[in-house]
Amino acid sequence: MQKTQTALKNSYRRYIRRKWLVLFVLVAILCTCVVVSISVGSSGLTISEIVTALLGKGTAQTSAIIWNIRMPRIVTGIMVGIALALAGCIMQNVLRNPLASASTLGVSQGASFGAAFAIVCLDAGAQVNASTSAAAAVSITNPYLVTLCAFIGGFLTTVIILGLSRIARVSPATMVLAGVALSSLFSGGTTIVQYFADDVKVASVVYWTFGDLGRANWQEIASIFAVTVIALLYFLANRWNFNAMESGADTAKSLGVAVDRLILISMTLCSLMAAVSTAFVGCISFIGLISPHMVRKFVGNDYRFLIPASALMGAIVLVLSELVSRMIVAPSILPIGALTSFLGAPMFLYMIFKRGGIKWSK
Repeated sequence: MQKTQTALKNSYRRYIRRKWLVLFVLVAILCTCVVVSISVGSSGLTISEIVTALLGKGTAQTSAIIWNIRMPRIVTGIMVGIALALAGCIMQNVLRNPLASASTLGVSQGASFGAAFAIVCLDAGAQVNASTSAAAAVSITNPYLVTLCAFIGGFLTTVIILGLSRIARVSPATMVLAGVALSSLFSGGTTIVQYFADDVKVASVVYWTFGDLGRANWQEIASIFAVTVIALLYFLANRWNFNAMESGADTAKSLGVAVDRLILISMTLCSLMAAVSTAFVGCISFIGLISPHMVRKFVGNDYRFLIPASALMGAIVLVLSELVSRMIVAPSILPIGALTSFLGAPMFLYMIFKRGGIKWSK
């Protein structure tokens, strides 16, 4: 008996060490991506110049390039990637659906409608710049109003879905179907708003929906950081409850988990993260959908490790996407939202059709 217990303890220790090793590798990959992303650009900075500038001893030009141009984009990519991946990871758990994410539940589409309404109906984006660059020909004249309306539109989707769950008592699976319906509704609303707009306003709406990590300043990054940290702490505090939810709501209730409250708070925090992120940077798809599935193969459905692993993978995917968007047609920068969709869709299809690619416990 004692030998059996010792063998079980050693097996469990090896299991835990493997999970921690995965997290360590993900942190190392993220750090490498950040260093490479900082060094890549038309200015041709060396590693020594970058390190010197990060320590506050670089030249004024080098410091300006890193702290005013590159670092805001990279930090925004890290925070938005973490936020969207966390939202997808937790939504997939509480809704018992591996396809749940901010984009499939309509949060991103609601934010897009809010931004389009602000640009077209509230005249928040009709400035034409004297530039030969098509990407820079139109700018948002009132970014704070656009951000506010985008947040309201994204969070409105959450309120409707949560209202259906509380009033109509629909099942978690039905909530995903409601999200699909709301996505179609808001997409149609965005199309109608664009139909009645002039060419400049339509261009502004399209420009916003591209997704751009360069829009957020340090104050907006701090807002994303604050919301994400609060949500992350709540999710980690309830990691055992999420593990219990893997066996079903009835089993979780029998184990003492307040399932209804957990779903309500989790969905609110997930949607808040997604709405804030989308409001500041535009629509970025597939990050929340594929990131949790990419790490499940290595850490399983143990939410003690799946939550931080999903967050790290989301940051890695978005930072890499941002790097690729700057390298393909340099010095121009491709829309990050279009790039993540272009790369994420084939990857997700591969994971679906690959034998054992997506496993979901019943």
